[in-house]
Amino acid sequence: MLTVERVNHSPGTTLRSELLVLKSALDGIHRDLFADAFAFRPLAPLADGSRLLAMVPRATRRYVRWLPHAALVAFTLFLMLQALVQGGTPMTSLLVGVPILLTLVRPIGAWWCSVAVIFLSSVAVMGSGLSMSIPFAVHALVMLLVAMRSRPRVAGEMWLATAGIGVFLTVIHPVIAGPSLFEYLVISGVLLFAVLAFRVLRESREQVAVQTAVTEVERSRRTVLEERTTIARELHDVVAHHMSVVAIQAEAAPYRVQDTPPELAAAFATIRENAVAALTELRRVLGVIRSDSSDVFDAPEAPQPTLDALDGLLANVRQAGLTVEHVVTGAVRPLPQGVELSAYRIVQEALSNVLRHAPGSTARVEVAYVLGGLGLRVVNGPPDRTAKPSPGAGHGVLGMRERVGMLGGEMTAEPTADGGYEVSAFLPVDVRAEAAA
Repeated sequence: MLTVERVNHSPGTTLRSELLVLKSALDGIHRDLFADAFAFRPLAPLADGSRLLAMVPRATRRYVRWLPHAALVAFTLFLMLQALVQGGTPMTSLLVGVPILLTLVRPIGAWWCSVAVIFLSSVAVMGSGLSMSIPFAVHALVMLLVAMRSRPRVAGEMWLATAGIGVFLTVIHPVIAGPSLFEYLVISGVLLFAVLAFRVLRESREQVAVQTAVTEVERSRRTVLEERTTIARELHDVVAHHMSVVAIQAEAAPYRVQDTPPELAAAFATIRENAVAALTELRRVLGVIRSDSSDVFDAPEAPQPTLDALDGLLANVRQAGLTVEHVVTGAVRPLPQGVELSAYRIVQEALSNVLRHAPGSTARVEVAYVLGGLGLRVVNGPPDRTAKPSPGAGHGVLGMRERVGMLGGEMTAEPTADGGYEVSAFLPVDVRAEAAA
């Protein structure tokens, strides 16, 4: 049987909860409007990344960054002049301008000064022709300026306090000439809401921009790690081949010499054991690397490509619709397997970028066998139509740089003058490694 337990809240418990909520709200108002109300918080100049600064010459940016301050001062002088024109005294005009100027350095204190101006103006207006419209307009402007630099909750607290002040003045001075209290509260509330909405939208865009930049950095790091993992998987076969050769030769060496000394046979046995142990560790490391991305290696038993397989790669690219010219210079000779593998992958990635980013263009692949290394150059012309957006833009170049850097080579990747793109790389080859190849 299902038992339903009914919880009864006594009137005393409900009253205490309401008092706690009220106390929390009053504490928030005290922190926002009373505690350190006149704290020094100067308005910062325009940041270096501001759009306005980007539109002006560099020599004048040191002055333009203070444009918001100058505009506020100019507008304040205009309001002070209007107060004098409407019959106010110089003291009244000064009281109108001080709260606005104070928002530049002490925003919450400026709001309290504007409240004081309203009370002083309500007393002075009884014997003069000065309207209350300017003090209330100054108060609304001060609220907007403070809302731009404070939390949204502060704007609501200021608006509610202003409503209470307006009701109080309406009760003690019902004959004061000026804007209707209801209209004033509605207009000031709408303006505050618009300012807060604009501020929230701007901060959201800034957060999105920051998050996008962080995401791009993380994506680049992840791409580097993935590319290095791919290189490690590919070079595993190269290293494993050499280690297997070492193990086989170490095992067969004692049988090629008659009456092999025991010390030499033991040394060859040690070499073979170390080579076999190294192969075992290589397989274990490769298993860890492949565990998260086993689909990348569809045929792990297939040999890694070398420059001999470049003709097949170019044939596949031509079938995809890209016109490719292949030029080989220098004396063709076998190079270390790691160098040829990296060279093949660089050409493969460069041609993939041409297909992806330059549809309809032509490409030229140059392979130069020079003294001390191998030179590569893949250049394409401008596309004849707009390329589709690619989410991995720039990551292929990053992978090529990783391969070149691994071999201690040099690489450049940059647009050409005719609107195409060129990738050039030099892969150095050690003479002893080349002789062993």
